[in-house]
Amino acid sequence: MKIGPYTLHSIDTGRFALDGGAMFGIVPKPLWSKTNPPDDQNRIELSMRCLLLKSNERIVLIDTGGGNKYNDKQKAIYKFGDAWQVLLRSLENAGVDRGDITDVILTHLHFDHAGGTTVYENGDIQLTFPNARHYVQRDHWEHAQQPTERDKGSFFMNDFGLLKNYKGLEIIDGPAEIVPGIDVVVSHGHTNAQQLPLISDGTNTVFFCCDLVPTSSHIPYPYIMGYDLRPLETLKDKKYYLPRAYKENWILFFEHDPDIIAGTIRQTEKGYSLNESFSF
Repeated sequence: MKIGPYTLHSIDTGRFALDGGAMFGIVPKPLWSKTNPPDDQNRIELSMRCLLLKSNERIVLIDTGGGNKYNDKQKAIYKFGDAWQVLLRSLENAGVDRGDITDVILTHLHFDHAGGTTVYENGDIQLTFPNARHYVQRDHWEHAQQPTERDKGSFFMNDFGLLKNYKGLEIIDGPAEIVPGIDVVVSHGHTNAQQLPLISDGTNTVFFCCDLVPTSSHIPYPYIMGYDLRPLETLKDKKYYLPRAYKENWILFFEHDPDIIAGTIRQTEKGYSLNESFSF
């Protein structure tokens, strides 16, 4: 898919698993399990899907996947595979080396989104994309340094600590154009200042939903994660962005859906649901 100067590539970084009840909040298991069957520990399979945008001037990566810094306990809890090797293969398939990346947009710093920002290599932790500018929202950056008891398990300092003294760290305050043709909007429901990229050329638009709508199963308004710090803010933002996405025929990019990469939505008597799916 091409939007403006950018060619878009879905970048697979492997799979992991989270508790199905936590992923769907107040929605009863008989409903969510129809589309997301759980394992014997009530975990559902999820992707860690990133988005690569290539133009003649820039190579932009949105989120970095899970990385390779997990201990055996974490691997067992989250069913992590080798996200690092999957990321490298995906970039190679797109014709990109990690040194080629010019910009990394981090939606937020939870381990499943920012774990690949650094890599354990040759006995040390290093930046994965040493030539790239890294973009983070100020409110989220500050929150990640001192998260609450409720969400501190989602932040691993080894994922982003090296950015603190990195000259390529770009702190963003609110909605902004990150690079030409790529804007971010800000949502405070899932976590403080999650930034959601909008890629548009005036005719076609891709909305990187991140954890506002993590899978296509989360399109209906009540399907909100139990992980969200402010679920009513998530609901408010879904009620703002989904009608706009329907009216303007946006393509929604699903970071965590194990099967569906992206799709448009349709309006139903109960709200919105997936219409047509896309791969790129």
